[in-house]
This record gives sequence, C-alpha cells and structure tokens, in this order.
Amino acid sequence: MKRIAAPFLLAACLTLAPAAPRADGGMWMPQQMTDLAPRLKKLGFQGNPKAFADLTGMPMGAIVSLGDCSASFVSKDGLIITNHHCVTRALQYNATPERNTVKQGFLAPTLADEAWAGPGSRVLVTVAVREVTKDVVGKLGADLTDTERQLAIEKRGKELTAACEKEGLRCRVASFFEGLQWFEIAAVELKDVRLVYAPPSSIGNYGGETDNWRWPRHTGDFAFYRAYVGKDGKPAAHDKANVPFKPKHYLAVDPAGASPGDVVVVAGYPGRTSRHVTAREMKDTIDWSYPRVVRRYGDMLAILAEQSKGSKETEIKVAVRVRGLANSMKNRQGILEGAKKGKLLEKKAAAEAELQAWIDADSSRKKKFGGVIAALDDLQARRESVRERDATLQALYFNSTLLGSARSIRRLAEERQKPDAEREAEYQQRNWERLRESQDRLQRTIDLGSDRALLRYALLEAAALPQAQRIEALDALVGITAGLTQAESTARVDGWLATLYGTPSKLADQKARLALFDGKPEEVLAEKDPFLDLAAALAPLDKQIRDAGKAHAGAVSRLGPVYMQAMLDRAGGLVAPDANSTLRVTFGTVKGVSPQDGVLYLPQTTLQGVVAKAKKGDPEFDAPPELLAAAAKVLATRKGPFVDPKLGDVPVNFLSDVDTTGGNSGSAVLNGKGKLVGLLFDGTYETIASDLLFDPINTRSIQVDIRYVLWVASQVSGATRVVQELGVKP
Repeated sequence: MKRIAAPFLLAACLTLAPAAPRADGGMWMPQQMTDLAPRLKKLGFQGNPKAFADLTGMPMGAIVSLGDCSASFVSKDGLIITNHHCVTRALQYNATPERNTVKQGFLAPTLADEAWAGPGSRVLVTVAVREVTKDVVGKLGADLTDTERQLAIEKRGKELTAACEKEGLRCRVASFFEGLQWFEIAAVELKDVRLVYAPPSSIGNYGGETDNWRWPRHTGDFAFYRAYVGKDGKPAAHDKANVPFKPKHYLAVDPAGASPGDVVVVAGYPGRTSRHVTAREMKDTIDWSYPRVVRRYGDMLAILAEQSKGSKETEIKVAVRVRGLANSMKNRQGILEGAKKGKLLEKKAAAEAELQAWIDADSSRKKKFGGVIAALDDLQARRESVRERDATLQALYFNSTLLGSARSIRRLAEERQKPDAEREAEYQQRNWERLRESQDRLQRTIDLGSDRALLRYALLEAAALPQAQRIEALDALVGITAGLTQAESTARVDGWLATLYGTPSKLADQKARLALFDGKPEEVLAEKDPFLDLAAALAPLDKQIRDAGKAHAGAVSRLGPVYMQAMLDRAGGLVAPDANSTLRVTFGTVKGVSPQDGVLYLPQTTLQGVVAKAKKGDPEFDAPPELLAAAAKVLATRKGPFVDPKLGDVPVNFLSDVDTTGGNSGSAVLNGKGKLVGLLFDGTYETIASDLLFDPINTRSIQVDIRYVLWVASQVSGATRVVQELGVKP
C-alpha cells in the first residue's frame, strides 16, 4: 500500500476566518504549511512553502528525529548534523577514565573510525502522516466507562500501529488538539548510528550552566553522526559490516550563514507545550509541579556532585544525568520566573473566563460546551488529591537505576504472559528490542554509591508524606510512618538501605540483568533479588496508579475534544496544536529583542565574545588553546574563512523569533533558499514560559551559526573530512 501525507483539514472551525494566520507563533504541522504559504512568502522565503507539506521531498525528507532531539541529513552518505548536547550519551558510552570523550570530544579520522553511539541509538525519518480520528474514537459507545473507553482507544491504536508496521516502518498514533484529532505517523527507523565528530565540551558546552538559556551566548552546540544500514540498503542492527545510509534527500549548507533581518525556517520535533490546558491545570504546574522539580533536581545535583568527588569513573557515569537535571531545573526556574513576571496564571484565568462567557452567551454553544471546564477542573482536583504519593512513587524508580530496572524487568515478565495485542503498548513485542537495549546501556551509567544516595533522598521524601498519601508497602518494609521526626526517619532509612545494598543485586551485573530480561516470565517473577523484591512490593500501588491513569485518560478523551473545539470555534483562523514530539515547522526572522527596560539584545555574537569570556581553569569558560590561537588570527586581521564582512568577525550564535521548545534541539535552521544556515539549540531565559502561554513580542530562540560550525571544524579541530563532505572548501 502506498502511503501519502494527507492534507491537514481540521474542522471548519480552523478555517472560519479567511484572514492571514495570526502572528503569535506556532509549531505547525507540515500539512498546515500550504495554508501558511502567503505569510512565509511575505517574510521573504524564496522557495515553495507548500513543499514543506511533502514529507518525502525536500527539505522535509532530510529532517530526522533522534528520539529526544532533532537532526538532519547533510550528505549523500548519511552524515547527520545535530547539537553537541544531543550526542552526550554517545560520548559517554565511548568514554573511559583514560580518554574522557565527554570532555575531550571525538573526531573519527576515517570512516572506519566512526564509533557506535551505543545500544538504543536511533534515527527516525518521518515519511507519512494520515488522519485516523474516526478509526480511533469513532463510534465509541456512550455507555462505556472511562476505563473501558480508554482501553478501546488503546486497542484501536495498537491495531493501527500493527497494520502500519507491516510495511517495515516504525509507527505511532498521536493525539492532536486534546484528542480532537488523531494521526498515524510512519517513519523509517535506522538502528546503526555512529559518532563522526563532536568538539570538546569546552566548545560544545561553552558557558555551561552559567550561560544555559541565556543571551548573549557563545556556544558551539553542534556535532555529527552518521547513519548506517545493511549492505542491502535496509535498516539493520549495529554491525561492522554495515555501510553508510544513502538518504533520498539531504540539506545543502550555505556558508554565508544567517544575518539580521533574514527569514529562517526551523524544522524539527518539538517535545511538549501546554498552551491549550485549563487554568487549573496551569496552576498545578506553576504552583506545585515545577517548584517541586526545581527543589528536587537541585538537591539531586548536589548529591551527584558529592558522589563524583575524586572519581573520574563516577563523573563519567553520571555526566548525562547531571547535564539533564541541570538543564531541566534551569528551564523550570525560567518558566516560573517568566510566569510570575508575565502574570500567566492571571492571563490564563481571564482568557478562560472569557471563553466561559462566550459559551454562556449562546444557547446552542451552552448546550454543546456548557460544563466542560467545570468537569475538567473536577478531574484535575482528583489527581491533585494523590499527587504527592504518585509523584513520590515515580521518584523512587527515577532516582534508583537498579529499582527502575527491576520494575521494567518485572513488568515485562508480567506482560509477556499475555497475548501481544493485550499487552500494555510499552511492553508489546515491537518494543522488546528497545527495552533490552536500554537495559544493556545501563551498565555505562550504574554507580552504586550514587544509586544509593539518590534512592535515600527519595525514601526520605516518602517518609515525609502525609498520612492520607502514604506508600504503605514501603512504610512496612522500611519501618517509617507519618509523624516521625526527621532524625528518626533518617535512621530507619539508613538502616534499611544498609541491608538493601548489603546484598549484591543481579541487576548491577550486565550479563545477569540481560539474562533476567530474556528469562521465562514465571522464573523472573519467582527470582529472589533485593531490588526485584522491592519492585514486587511496590507493584500493587504502581498498578493502582496506572489504572487510575487510564480512567483519567478515558474521561479526558470525552472532555478534551469538547473543550478544544470551544476554544477553536471562538478563536477562528489557523491554529497550531500543542507540541507532542511530532514533526513541526516554525518560521520567523533573525532579530534581537529588548527583554527589559534599558537592555537590548543584539541578534548576533562573535568570536570576540568567546575570547572575552575565556577564563583558564574555569570549567565553564576554559576555551581550548587551539581555539584561542585561531581566534587571535581572525581578530588581528578581521579576515579569513567564514568571517562576516559586516561584523569583521566569525558569527557564533544568533537570535530569531521562531517558536520552539525542548525537543527542537538540533533542528535545522533554513534560510530563504531552503539551505542550512544554523542549528537551533536553546531559548532565552526570559521567555521560555512561552511553553505555557506564547509571548509574541519577546520570545526568542538561540541558534549556532553554520559559519561557526565550519570555522571550528576546519580551523580548530582539523575535521577536514567532515567539512569537505558538507560540500564546503576547508
């Protein structure tokens, strides 16, 4: 069956207004670009905007997902460009105490030297999208309970996915507009991914956490992978005999980069935004969820810093977690500050009140939409009543790698006893390979000292839970109860941990862990191991929470579409759905911004700024000597490769007003000719709260200029082979 990307035709509510799209941002589905063509042309795009709707053509056929980051093909031999921070796991996988590639970077002199990125590394190329709303939620009986409704939706989604994957693709069925629409998304999955080149962290992460989410920025956040396939050209597991993948399309690099006023188009896979939630849901995020993340991640970072002291091996093992925690913590801090400064809760509440007034003003609207906001608020209230308990249980699994592994292995054993169609989607056979790879890769990150310290932190959180939200099984095991003093709880937790970690766990050994993963279900469930036993004790509450989640999702599947339809009917015009890790396009221009009175952010930074920030011995600003030497030549002559004649310097980063979020990291930034001029890697701290409510005036994204990529590669790292493959003279 031939698959094509169907045109995007949401209900008439999205096309009521014939006027041009609103200029308030948007992470647009590729299919929507046909309707957005006039706006993109007005900005100065010289190509055919409608080409973005063709997922198998240019440029969309070159845009790929790495799972948690975006990337793109840039050569006929499967060379892929993405952000430096998107390859940290691969650098960690290849690191040793003697050669710490996380810090030193990596450069393969030849094709044969390119290093496997490790188990679980993937490249996904979206090739088709088709609407399946009727197939997923059509003719669902009104008499179904919320849980029955959710199970029916899941069953239909699994059936659609199975049929789609018969063609050898990797597929998912995704919800858009709060369940108002559903789309089946098909992708080619490439399983052999290898490191080609990543600069040292003193370039790729220049500025560290001090500059993270900040402007001005001087970070060379770029790196290169290559995708490999079997000799028959088909996707295959990692094997030395594999050959470079030959993509049908790849982006051409424009060595001229991007300049102020230029139109830019960003294509990638934004993760999650929450712009269409209710005011009560936003309040929960701002008042409870995000403050909790900031507190917990800050504490966890301090614990990991202490555990890493004097141990290069531990430092390498926790490097990815440290960077992820720090990035997420700062992101949430920025959102909270932006929400307070921008009065987002007040604005959201006011907008919701206006929506309710609009509904109440018309009898037909009141009949169709009346009561939906109150019903959603009631659902949210139920979740809030147990949120401390539920979040703390998840924290136990998150904090301890061993406990998280035990949970996954036990759940897989339980699910394997069912027919595949009846298994939870996460544990269906289509996912076994990925799950096994995750267990395999854990060996590079397991550090028993850190695992114990982080689990201790989560256990003390559990000890402090209120009486109404206790994790009773844990209380019985550890001997903790509500009302204990902190000293009493700490003593009991420490005593229990001594026993837990005093007995060696099979899950700490790679071979034994994988044997359990592959074992017969009944034998795995009967296996005696301290962490498997702990996972078994927590399993009933874990299942209770999952079951409650299904009931909640079923209820939302009734109410969400009604709420969203009301919002869309009132708004009219063209609207972008919330980001959900699917392929999107956003566009704007290169421009600065004044984030506060008396402050102006210029749209570009340069080598001169890199040199000015350099501090020898400072782990965040210790620019490599070879970079400083090469920069000195540029600054002395104001000439050389990739120097912008207007700046008299090599541009490093630039700002644009495109609408992006997490997951967009590594996204291709195209100019008006459709050529690659940069990579998106961040947003500005002042406006990352746009994930909740978009700020059309001040929001800016940060990109690394392709000229800095080329300059560092050719003038600093000696990555001549990579530069030549990009079609640029070194």
